[in-house]
Amino acid sequence: MNAPLNLQIIKSISGRPEFVLIPVAVYNALRDQIEDELAGLEAETDNSADYVPFALEDYVVNPIALARIKANVTQKELAKRLGVTQAYISKVEHQAKITPKSLAKVKAALR
Repeated sequence: MNAPLNLQIIKSISGRPEFVLIPVAVYNALRDQIEDELAGLEAETDNSADYVPFALEDYVVNPIALARIKANVTQKELAKRLGVTQAYISKVEHQAKITPKSLAKVKAALR
């Protein structure tokens, strides 16, 4: 006749089971199975191959906005440096085409 297994269950604050303490002899008998199961769980959660690094260039197309954001400068601060309004900076950052001259002025102001 088998003796009853003496397990201790530790519950979370919400009352749900969180941990189980088992006798060392039981752990040693199940060690290989436990390690195999844990390896399988780690393999399932390993999404490093699916990771795509964030590239600001993928989301910000306007070169003036991109330069400003990379310089960690607000539209208001850039406007102050260029002697224009924040609304003007916003308008320029929403334009599809930027002249090289405008971009050069902005880059100079961001230095």
